Amino acid sequence: MPSTCHELRHVPLFALLDDDELGVLATQVEIRQFAPRQRIYKLGEPGDRAYILLEGGVQVTTIDQDEQEVLVATPEHGEFFGFASMLEQTPHHTSAVATIETTCVELDRNDISVLLTQKPMAGLDMMTVLARQFHASQEIIRLRANRNPNLVIEEEETRGEKIADKVASFGGSWTFIITFAVILITYTTINIILRGKAWDPYPFILLNLFLSMLAAIQAPVIMMSQNRQDKKDRVRSELDFDVNVRAETEIQALSRRVKELHDKLDDVDGLLRPDR
Repeated sequence: MPSTCHELRHVPLFALLDDDELGVLATQVEIRQFAPRQRIYKLGEPGDRAYILLEGGVQVTTIDQDEQEVLVATPEHGEFFGFASMLEQTPHHTSAVATIETTCVELDRNDISVLLTQKPMAGLDMMTVLARQFHASQEIIRLRANRNPNLVIEEEETRGEKIADKVASFGGSWTFIITFAVILITYTTINIILRGKAWDPYPFILLNLFLSMLAAIQAPVIMMSQNRQDKKDRVRSELDFDVNVRAETEIQALSRRVKELHDKLDDVDGLLRPDR
């Protein structure tokens, strides 16, 4: 059904428009009602319309590379959703669902063109909305980047690998060095004092045998732990790569949207200044 100037005036983006401009816009856009859990638009559907929340609640979600649903935004009163796809005329990259009884303004590219013709400065408000969405995307990326590679590894580690980590951790500590030095000094001192009664007289052949056996066991255990550390580094690199890919995609999309708005503002400026 056709919207009214009174309803549009409650939208922050249109707050600076005068009555005549609101009247022109009111003849273009419509007011839509959505029931709880009703889908407003679906991921992959043609993005020919965008929406502004007037009342109610909406959840905007998408599907990540792990086929998991990710909450992108929960628009507040007067905020856009589905706006980027409408501008680019591309399929929606998100899905929007009403969580409660919801009232929205529905608009398309032609409505935006009319708005910019009547109020060119409204383009700055739109870029502000895009900036907020970009910051929200950055926050999602930051949270996704916080996945701990150690936790990812621990989900699949075996008991032997846990033991190897503990042995390597103890073998590389000052506690091990000091304890081992005390044992060696005590062992050699006792055998020197006992002289002929010593069970392992100088040059301590039995001690050398024990040390060789210890080194033979300790070396592969430490290598096992080192391999696990390399695996952690590889997982960390893969997570960083995923985050960088997502960030690059968001930045490129935002750049295209800002450029399109900039071109639209230039067109409107040319219409308002024909002598230029």
